[in-house]
Amino acid sequence: MRHRVHHRTRKDAGERDGLTSSEREELATLRRENRRLREDVEVLKRATAFFAKETR
Repeated sequence: MRHRVHHRTRKDAGERDGLTSSEREELATLRRENRRLREDVEVLKRATAFFAKETR
């Protein structure tokens, strides 16, 4: 455990390659938001198709 924390601290300080803790958090947040937006788009596509059939 201590080894992991040390490596994470070194990444955050720019001493190691890879994403920092804040970058990982931001990436996870953006991925969740992206997934929600894709789901919203899918719902809107289905609603559009439904209402297009109703107006014929």
